[in-house]
Amino acid sequence: MAQPDAPLRDHTRGARALAIAASILAAAAAGMVFQIYGAADGVGVLDVLRSTLIFLSTWWLAWGAATALLGLTSRQRPPVARITGPITGRTVVIVPVYNEDPRITFARIAAMDASIIATHSGAQVDFAVLSDTRDDKIALQEQHWFARLLARQHGEGRMFYRRREKNTGRKAGNIEEFITSSGAAWDYAVILDADSLMEGDTIIEMIRRIEAAPKLALLQTLPRVVGGRSRFGRAMQFAAGFHSPIFARGLAATQGRTGPFWGHNAIVRIRAWAESCGLPELPGRAPFGGHIMSHDYVEAALLARAGWLVRLDDDLEGSYEEGPENIIDHAKRDRRWCQGNLQHAKLLCAPGLKPWSRFVFVQGIFAYIAPLIWLAFIAASIAAVYWVEIPDYFPEANWPFPVFPNDQTPKAIGLAVGVFGLLVMPKLLVALDAIFTGRARGFGGIGGSLRAVLTELALSSVIAPILMAFQSRSVLQVLLGRDGGWPPNNRGDGGLDIAEAWAAGRWISFLGLAGMIAIHLMAPVLTLWLMPVALPMMIAPLLIWWTSRNASPHAFPVPEDTKIPPILARHDAVLAAWAISTPAPTATMVAEAKLG
Repeated sequence: MAQPDAPLRDHTRGARALAIAASILAAAAAGMVFQIYGAADGVGVLDVLRSTLIFLSTWWLAWGAATALLGLTSRQRPPVARITGPITGRTVVIVPVYNEDPRITFARIAAMDASIIATHSGAQVDFAVLSDTRDDKIALQEQHWFARLLARQHGEGRMFYRRREKNTGRKAGNIEEFITSSGAAWDYAVILDADSLMEGDTIIEMIRRIEAAPKLALLQTLPRVVGGRSRFGRAMQFAAGFHSPIFARGLAATQGRTGPFWGHNAIVRIRAWAESCGLPELPGRAPFGGHIMSHDYVEAALLARAGWLVRLDDDLEGSYEEGPENIIDHAKRDRRWCQGNLQHAKLLCAPGLKPWSRFVFVQGIFAYIAPLIWLAFIAASIAAVYWVEIPDYFPEANWPFPVFPNDQTPKAIGLAVGVFGLLVMPKLLVALDAIFTGRARGFGGIGGSLRAVLTELALSSVIAPILMAFQSRSVLQVLLGRDGGWPPNNRGDGGLDIAEAWAAGRWISFLGLAGMIAIHLMAPVLTLWLMPVALPMMIAPLLIWWTSRNASPHAFPVPEDTKIPPILARHDAVLAAWAISTPAPTATMVAEAKLG
């Protein structure tokens, strides 16, 4: 069955044009505010600088808002082809691991295998665990629990385990080695992370869709975050479940045939991957040189360059992952993504890439330099107040905030309204959409979902300056040549004590305090306006600690709270069974577990 692609292409062109036009117009309007209100006293260098900075910042915010609006209006999807008869292709589920808890990882595999068997689809689906674990003790545990997995699932001949001696190229290199050495045995590969879980029905549906579309090389799902326990983790889990489907629908509308790849919870056509996705080693030393860290976006671009279709199907349910439980773990993961995205600067002029792939690279880079642009805008605003003649502002003015010199108040009001509109309004519109469509029922009903949306908005606003500080430090470290490496993810409880929070966030406190002192001395009229940025920074350790504490069971409700997905129930059942009886593996079982 042929994949319909003309409607997809036409729809994508219109969505891209609309999103680009809307974001540029919003950015231009924001920049003009500073030009218009600065014209009365003449437009100076600082006015031009601030207009440029606010144009860039507003463009980034407006692009996100445009994506959300497209998601709200993109109700009709092009028809999706899928085979309805027997599945003929063979599929391997790839699970890369790196110093993970093997008991939990292999329990996930057992749950997914049982879920696939329960579909009675007759599809040949195997599993390959690709270990890059550096810790020998953990590696021995991996062998033990893999043998346990084989015994439970009768997996001999269809479940494999391999540990590399050298983790060249990290996860991307691990998968590349596997595809090169063993990939010809299968037609498709479902690529997961160690914390991924997918329903058997979802995996089978992905196989049916890729088998029906000969030009489809990669099909990405939208994973839902599960397992959140802390205030930070629950807030991220709620935002991912409530807002992300709308944003993903808008993203799918703009990216079309040149869709995203997020590195996991996706299915790929092995022949297309083998022909197209050999990653280069970038010239020079890390952090900009060496192996590509954010490899997923590059692999999607290489597939598109070769003429293959890369698609995000946001309608697929039953795809799950875990998220970080505290700000520190989030910042560690974000540091790796920062270095990887900034590496893409070396790929912008790579030959043959699709224009949209280059645009996606620019977006990824801009996502990390945007905080520096905001900081530069704040610095330029302080300079504009400090270096101009500051008349006494008028006490008789009936205004609750200080009036800026040279009639700067309209600029500040316009900026505040613009930021509110571009950051807050899309989420409120998503909330209204969820109420009218009935989707809010799974998130606590109308009242519960609205409370959760407002609480998440308040929490994200408070911790935004802290995240901006971590992100800005990451960018500066990369620009200064510091390689962040690839630290393992913390899949544990995530709770922090106050000493750990102080050690991780004290530099942000000092930075916020120093900033407020400087503002008070140089431009006291800005003190109250910049307090929402400086105050969270000054109490950063307290916020880091508080958000890592366990949340109330009723905070940030999600559908998984009331109706546990079958795959999560299967996973919990496997863990419970293994807690009762854990026999040691025999030498024969361990030998059979190794992938040749």
